[in-house]
Order: sequence, then C-alpha cells, then structure tokens
Amino acid sequence: MLRTIEVAELGQLPYQQAWDLQKSLAERRKQNLIPDQLLLLEHPHVLTLGRNGRQENILAPRERLAQLGIDYFEINRGGDITYHGPGQIVGYPIVDLREWKRDVVAYVRGIEEVVIRALAQFGIEGARDACATGVWTPQGKICAIGVHISRWVTTHGFALNWTTDLNYYQHIVPCGLTRPVTSMRKLGVDVPREQVHQALVREFAHVFDYEPALESASA
Repeated sequence: MLRTIEVAELGQLPYQQAWDLQKSLAERRKQNLIPDQLLLLEHPHVLTLGRNGRQENILAPRERLAQLGIDYFEINRGGDITYHGPGQIVGYPIVDLREWKRDVVAYVRGIEEVVIRALAQFGIEGARDACATGVWTPQGKICAIGVHISRWVTTHGFALNWTTDLNYYQHIVPCGLTRPVTSMRKLGVDVPREQVHQALVREFAHVFDYEPALESASA
C-alpha cells in the first residue's frame, strides 16, 4: 500500500527561514502529527558547512563573501562545504525512515536514484561515484547530497544545479573535492523549473513508495 507525502513548492526562501521550517516540521513528524514532507525551493546565495566540514575549503575571506552577498551557516548535516543559490533546486525531505527502511545508506542511495532518474527524463546521464556521495556526469558534479537523521526522521537533502551560476563555486572547494561542477543548463538542457520539480516528485514517489499529494507545508 502506497504512503502519502505532502509536497510543498516554496519558491525562494532565505536559508535560516528554510532551516527553521525543517526543524519545525521534523519535530511534528516525530510526534506523528503530520505525514512525510518534501520541500522544493531555492535559496539566495549561501554557503553551508556540514558537521564534518573543514574551514580551509572556504577559499574566500568572510568579508569578501559578505561583499558578494553570500551568507554562511554551519549546520548539522553530513558532508563538507557547499553552495546554494538562485537557479539551484533544493529538496528537503522530512520523512520517517521507520516507515520505509531503517537504513541511512539506503536512504542516501535512494535520493541519488531519484535525481538520476529525473535527469534521465531530460536526456542527462547521471551516475553515482563509489568514492563520493551525490550525482555526477562526465562534465562534473550536478547534485550534492547531505542529510541529518534524528530518531529516524530526516532533514536536509539534495541540491540540484538547474540554471545555477557556477561562478559562485570558485569561492569554495565543493564538498571538499577538487573536481568540477556542472548544471543542467551548462549541459544544454534549458527547461522550466516546474518540469524539473514534476520529474523529481514523480521519481521520489516511485523510489520511496509514495502517492504524492501537492499541498503547502507550514511551520
């Protein structure tokens, strides 16, 4: 029997606002007050450093980041430094893994599979890398993934470069890896955001056994 997930398309949200919303929804999910959630949104320019991150992977001084309008947060997801900004589609699943699989690695591999399948609908061949989490193409990394799990309820998620300005990556060593990044647009795929959202929701429902319902999430 398929489960239900509520999907919220939230437009562009400042990072702190989105993080507060995630925490609120996660607490409500732990209490079984709401079903699983999938938030789709974009952020203004921001760098986030995961709990295993290294400060030396931030290449620009904080003053320079501020001049460029780039915010900065240290957060509790896995992984190192990453960039979020306009043109990047961010997905934050707030899901209780006890109702799917109590397996963190399987969950991360599932998110990779969602993105790989969604990209395939636009003619982009995404793949895993045995040595690095995320989704990769021959031209570079196209999707970063970092999660946090508390009492089997997930926060954080994935960041897919759609029409992202890749110049912002010059200020960091993305995910601590000296490897190129790319975007759907750079690979010659210029499609509306709504089509990418639809593909991601469809594949998320398929991989994680959901019947999606499009509703607005609220704190």
